[in-house]
Amino acid sequence: MLNTKDILETITMIQEENLDIRTITMGISLLDCADSDIHASCRKIYEKITRCAKNLVSVGCEIEREYGIPIINKRISVTPISLLCGVSGGDPVEYAKVLDKASKAVGVNFIGGFSALVQKGFAAGDRELIESIPEALAVTDQVCSSVNIGSTKAGINMDAVAMMGRAVKKAAELTADRDCIGAAKLVVFCNAVEDNPFMAGAFHGVGEPDCVIHVGVSGPGVVRAALAKAGDIPLNEVADLIKRTAFKITRMGQLVGAEASRRLGVPFGIVDLSLAPTPAIGDSVAHILEEIGLEQCGAPGTTAALAMLNDAVKKGGVMASSTVGGLSGAFIPVTEDAGMIDAARAGTLSIEKLEAMTAVCSVGLDMIVIPGDTSAETIAAIIADEAAIGMVNQKTTAARLIPAIGKKLGEELSFGGLLGSGPVMKVGSMSPARMIGRGGHIPAPMHSLKN
Repeated sequence: MLNTKDILETITMIQEENLDIRTITMGISLLDCADSDIHASCRKIYEKITRCAKNLVSVGCEIEREYGIPIINKRISVTPISLLCGVSGGDPVEYAKVLDKASKAVGVNFIGGFSALVQKGFAAGDRELIESIPEALAVTDQVCSSVNIGSTKAGINMDAVAMMGRAVKKAAELTADRDCIGAAKLVVFCNAVEDNPFMAGAFHGVGEPDCVIHVGVSGPGVVRAALAKAGDIPLNEVADLIKRTAFKITRMGQLVGAEASRRLGVPFGIVDLSLAPTPAIGDSVAHILEEIGLEQCGAPGTTAALAMLNDAVKKGGVMASSTVGGLSGAFIPVTEDAGMIDAARAGTLSIEKLEAMTAVCSVGLDMIVIPGDTSAETIAAIIADEAAIGMVNQKTTAARLIPAIGKKLGEELSFGGLLGSGPVMKVGSMSPARMIGRGGHIPAPMHSLKN
């Protein structure tokens, strides 16, 4: 029997507390599109994406209307394009252009997978793709890029880290007239996962089916509202309340994913139960932490509160679905979270504190605006620090850093929409150039030897 209380509670979550399906993402394998002729490969890519995803947006809209559940984004992820570059050679930007064209043809808002996996070294096509990333992101609108430069099993490829420091800086420079949007579409990973539905880091792993549907749910406002109603309960009860709330959120994601899978005729992959915020008031992870009892996000106690939140979200989610995957935790992107933006503006939240928070949450140094004159070596060193946290802690970490070309500390970039806006944050002034210049490889930690 339907429980009227549960139905009314869900309606309230959607109408008043910003509960939504943040994305349904179709993963599409392009391995069968590889060709020694890059132009032939591009034709195959366009045909396959437009064939597989032709109904993705319309099905998402149908489910929205029938169930009353907002589905904010419809997206596509594809096989890391460096694999195709290794077969065809040629200019990887041609692949970026065809991905952009195909994504617009089917009506999605982003397509991810202009990617390379180089944690242990460079294969054919990897260097070429990485060097092409700034131009590819500058000449396209919807293409997102990611590079995995480290893992717990492989260590950290410091040559790739240095390359990514330069790529991030150049991507910002080439799009300086558009608030450096190129860098906002570029993520550098350690321990990247194959089934992440969230941009800008999504790609379709080689272990995935030919075509699959993943769902990303989000409900920071729901969690905050539940805590506000509960009052000053002990922290163990706070964790239990978050767990029960995450269960309810995830069940909705499971429903949408299964229904989208059925209607599209492709397998259902995973539900990513990450709490993904937006700049909208009432949709903030930082505000959850403040509801727990912090005066402002970034205050002492922030890392502990975030650790509890992240763990409770995972525990509640895995009870609600047998297919939890992706990143699944709490995102802390600065420009995309109203509370994080306020804390950064106030100086309460620093890059160093965000780095500490990264050790206990999903992803990492996400959507952080830094001074435009920050050197490529410093950017690379921040990436390396973030990767080290992921490598040692056996978790996914990432850096999405945005050098604000022509802007200095305290000034702001504004991207609009889900990407939001934020202040330029302070970066340490001491140079890591000599360390980055050494190149080479940081070995995997001892606990990687598990065979």
